Order: sequence, then structure tokens, then C-alpha cells
Amino acid sequence: MNLDLTFRTGEATVFAAPGQVTDAMPEILLGRVDGPAGHAFANMMAQSKGHTAMFAIRACNQMVRPATMIVPKVTLRDMTTIELFGGVVQSATADAIVDCLIEGILPKDQANELCIISLVWIDPRCAAETNLDKKDMYRTNYEATKLAIQRAMNNEPSVDTLIANRHSIKHDMDDWS
Repeated sequence: MNLDLTFRTGEATVFAAPGQVTDAMPEILLGRVDGPAGHAFANMMAQSKGHTAMFAIRACNQMVRPATMIVPKVTLRDMTTIELFGGVVQSATADAIVDCLIEGILPKDQANELCIISLVWIDPRCAAETNLDKKDMYRTNYEATKLAIQRAMNNEPSVDTLIANRHSIKHDMDDWS
């Protein structure tokens, strides 16, 4: 099967365990390195203060394929948050990508021809949370990244699903309608 992987997008939200502020909400751009996703990926190499992008690595010298750039959605203001981003979140993202290859969600034979940009959420309250559960943060980011990639690969939700649910599903933060 020859999939058009020029430009795919996906997102997912996985909620934290009760009492935690470790919700994960990655937004994924996936595509060929020689297309618009690849151009966006290359442009992400320019750093901006507080929004440092980094490759997803499983461990030192173990960068994942497809090459993946993780970028925080919020400004990283302190070392605690930076360490969570470059530790727990980076590891969870990388593991999810490798598992997507293992499970056939991502095509292994095209891993070097694709790239991924993952915009990730770290709740700013994490830095001050004395009982932060890093295992829960890993879980939510792993599950959400894997689901967002799966949705990108399947073009989910479909246009028909969006239309069918237009008046029955509201945004989780919707308190205005």
C-alpha cells in the first residue's frame, strides 16, 4: 500500500491521574522530509527563547526515526520544567515513536524519509507541584503521542465524523455556549 505521507496531522489528549497536572496534549505534524513537513522541520532548528526545540531521543546517541522534533507549547521558564521537557516528555515521545514503528502504525521502510514535529504541553504548575508523578507524566505523554500519530496516519477524525458531531460535542473548556 502506497500512502500519501506528504502532510499529515493528528492530536490527542490523555488526562492525568487524579490530583496530577500531567495532562498530555501533543499536536503532530508528520510528513516527508522533501515536502512541506520537512521544510517546517528544518525551520524548527532555529531556537527561540523559552521554546527550545529538541530531537526526540530514547537515550544519548539514540535519536529516533523518523527524526522527531519536540517543541513546547508554553514558555519554559525554569530548570524544573526544562528538565521535565528534556527528560520525561522527551523519553515518552521517543518511546511512543519507536513503538509506532514496531506496531506498524508508522511505516518502518519509510522511517528515514519522514519527519515529525510534536508540539507538547507541560502544565506550568508542574514546576511547583511537590507531589508530581513523573510516571504519570510519562504515561500520558506516551499514550497521547502514540494516539496522535495513529490519528495522523488514519486522517482522524474524518470530515464525516466532524460534521456528524458538530452539534453534539463541545470543547472540553467550553463554558461560553
